[in-house]
Amino acid sequence: MTYAAAKKRAPRRANDVDTLIHTHLQLVRRLAWHVQGRVSSAAELEELIQTGMVALVEAARVFEDRGFEFSTYASVRIKGAMIDHLRRGSGQSRGASSARRAIEAARKAIETTRAGSATAPEIAARMGVSLDAYFRMESDTRTGSVEPLDDVYSDDNMTFSDDLEQTDEILDRAAGEARLRDAIAALDERSQLVLQLYFFEEMNLEEIGHVMNVGAARVCQIKKVALAKLREQCGSSSLFWALDL
Repeated sequence: MTYAAAKKRAPRRANDVDTLIHTHLQLVRRLAWHVQGRVSSAAELEELIQTGMVALVEAARVFEDRGFEFSTYASVRIKGAMIDHLRRGSGQSRGASSARRAIEAARKAIETTRAGSATAPEIAARMGVSLDAYFRMESDTRTGSVEPLDDVYSDDNMTFSDDLEQTDEILDRAAGEARLRDAIAALDERSQLVLQLYFFEEMNLEEIGHVMNVGAARVCQIKKVALAKLREQCGSSSLFWALDL
């Protein structure tokens, strides 16, 4: 599917889709450069950009706001489309693959009849070709070979790792933060104020005490009880995500 065809499939709210597309064009180019720079022998930049543009349009067309940014969702779709495009285009030419199979078959046939490795003249004779023709065939198989894309570009390969969170981590964090917001909303107003002043306004206990007309010890007690309730409601991991405790 082309970029133009993908746009025609956009839903009725075309203005929203166009906004998402035009504000994330640079994302496509950045991801294309990222992929092409690591598998340059297997990728044409313009092809990757075209593939990424189609994926961007499709992502904008079906995106639903579920607590995470469109750029996060689109990045996964775009990068996945580019990798799929490379996988479809990887491999050997039919001629090179056929020659390799013929050479290997001849080699195995010779080596099963005696000990030791088959020599080039023996393989050529077994295949019924001249030695020069055999060497040309062997050269073609080496030239036509392409390293499997999964070996070149792998999500598990540390060479291509980055510091960005994975999609499942982003979704888990978003769900945890939602639970945390609900738990904070369930606290009494005094506890909410203490947490807001302490974590977001970065005031110390004495400063908070002056605001609330209580002592620092009382502020500490309120904070301790409030955090205990939050941990009980949503677990410490959510607090780590949102408040960096």
